[in-house]
Amino acid sequence: MEFGYFAMPSHPPERGLKEGHDFDLKALRWLDELGFTEAWIGEHHTAAWEPHPAPDLLIAQALMQTKRLRIGPGGFLLPYHHPAELANRVAMLDHLSEGRLNFGIAASGLPSDWAMFNVDGMSGANREMTREALEIILRLWTEDQPFHHEGKYWKVDRPERMFGFLEPHIKPLQKPHPPIGVAGLSKNSDTLKLAGERGYLPMSLNLNPAYVSSHWDSVEAGARRTGRTPDRRDWRLVREVFVAETDEEAWRLSVGSMMGRMMGEYFLKLLANFGFLEYLKHSPEVPDSDVTVEYCAKRNWLVGSPATVAEKLEKVYEEVGGFGQILVFGFDYAENPEAWRTSLGLLQTEVLPRVKHLVPKPALAAAE
Repeated sequence: MEFGYFAMPSHPPERGLKEGHDFDLKALRWLDELGFTEAWIGEHHTAAWEPHPAPDLLIAQALMQTKRLRIGPGGFLLPYHHPAELANRVAMLDHLSEGRLNFGIAASGLPSDWAMFNVDGMSGANREMTREALEIILRLWTEDQPFHHEGKYWKVDRPERMFGFLEPHIKPLQKPHPPIGVAGLSKNSDTLKLAGERGYLPMSLNLNPAYVSSHWDSVEAGARRTGRTPDRRDWRLVREVFVAETDEEAWRLSVGSMMGRMMGEYFLKLLANFGFLEYLKHSPEVPDSDVTVEYCAKRNWLVGSPATVAEKLEKVYEEVGGFGQILVFGFDYAENPEAWRTSLGLLQTEVLPRVKHLVPKPALAAAE
C-alpha cells in the first residue's frame, strides 16, 4: 500500500489563478517532504472550480522544487492537443524531470470543454481522438524510420531527413516512454479497458467502493483483448481523505470546510447533471436527494482519526478486491494550510503503518 495525490486541481472560484497555482505548488513540496510516491495534475478549460488549463506549467515548476516525488498530468486531454506537439513537449518534460515524469491521459468529460474545442463528445468522438492521438505519440517516441499517419482526426508525418541535418530527434528520457496512466469513471469504462489492453496504470475516480469494484472488470476485459494479465498492484483509487487527531476534528475540517464546500457547490451538482449520482450510492434505492456532502463523507470518504481512516481504508480494500495505491483527492486549503499538511502527514506517519499489510497478490498468483 502506498499513498499518492490526485489534484484536479480544485480551487474556489474567487481564488486568483496564481494564488491557486502557488498553493498547489506548496502542496506538492509537502508531498515530497512527507514521502508520498506520486502526484497527478488535471487539465480543464471551462470549470471555475477546476481552473488549471496547463498541468505541465505546474509540473515543470514542481519538478524543480522536489526531489523524489513522481509527477505527471492526470491527464492531458488528448482531443485538445496536436499529437506531434504534445509528444515533443512531454518528451522534453521527461528530460527536465530526470525520469520522474508520469504521463496521464484522458478523453475529457466536460460538455463545456467539448463545446469550446468543437469536439463531439456525445458521439464518443473524444474517446476516438484520444486513442488516435496516443497511437501517434507512441509512434513518434518509439519509431526511427519516417512514416505518414493519416487518420480520422489528424495527419502527422515523421519526415525524412532534410538538408542532411533536419529531422525529428526529441524522444523521452525514460524508455520506451514514461509510465502511462488513465483515469476512468463509468461502468464499462473505455479508458480503463485501454489500461488493461496496453498495460497502463488504471486510476478509478472517487466513487462509492461498491461501484468502483466494477472498474477492475473493465481493466480485465481490456487485458483479455491482448492476452495480458493485469496486476492489481498497478491500480490506483482516488479518494477524499482527511485525517485529524479525532473523528470530530476530522469531520469539522472536511465536511465543515473546503472539502464540503467544493463537493456541495460543484462536484455533486456536476454529477447530478450527468446523471452520475448513482455512482456515489451504496444502494440503487437511495434517492438522489439523499446524496449530500454528509452522505458522501459517511459512505465514501476516508475521514477521521488515524485509526478510523485505517479501518475505513481496509474496508474499501476488501470491498474492491485489492489495489496498490490510494491517491488523495486534492483540495484547496489555502486559508488553513496547516490543517491540510497535518492531514497529509498523519496519513503517512499514523495511517500507513496500520495498512502496510494490504498488498495485492502478484498477478500470476492471482491468475492461478
